[in-house]
Amino acid sequence: MLVQQYEHGKVSGVFAEHWAAGFEPYAPTLYAIAEHDTAWQELDDEVRFNPETGKPYSFTNYPLEPKLRAYEHGIDRTEAEEPYAAYLCSLHYSSFVRDSQEPVAVRFSEREAARRERIQRTLPEEWLANTEYNFRLLQLCDDLSLFVCLNEPGENTYPWYRDGFRFMGERLVPLWRDRRRLVLTPSPFAEPFDITVPYRTIEDGGQDVGAGSLEIQIAC
Repeated sequence: MLVQQYEHGKVSGVFAEHWAAGFEPYAPTLYAIAEHDTAWQELDDEVRFNPETGKPYSFTNYPLEPKLRAYEHGIDRTEAEEPYAAYLCSLHYSSFVRDSQEPVAVRFSEREAARRERIQRTLPEEWLANTEYNFRLLQLCDDLSLFVCLNEPGENTYPWYRDGFRFMGERLVPLWRDRRRLVLTPSPFAEPFDITVPYRTIEDGGQDVGAGSLEIQIAC
């Protein structure tokens, strides 16, 4: 059962749309959150199998060089549409390889740091002042969407999220009311809303055998 990264990313944007506290600048930040995984569209066109495990690569173990190349191209596309969104996405992707000593990762980090420095010179000061909050919101919405995609409905077994989420010093605890209703405590959302996660199913050899969608209500 596979969820494309780009589809997961769009669900992150739905979480952000219902954020009660709001954020500024709204449109560029929302664009960054909803489109942050645009880089994965080409990578997910076909299922690539890990020869060591016989299972499809996930976003965590996909080969580093083509993944970072796609990240860079994705941020390029985002920058062409909305430079501040690209600034946030660059921070997001760079955080994944911050401590890596792999030469390809070091070069990626250096190029992205230069990109951010260039973009920063064009942005209003009030936008830059909100960058830490908006970047953390992108990370949180990304995690919330991953929580839904990586856990069976009604369960919280994936190790990343068993202790909940952290946002700006506050702990948010995910609680399933049933297999189709999820609530965060305390709830950061303005109202209940629904999310839809499309998926496809494949056989061991990679052949498509079906598709569907997971429907979940986020309660308050």
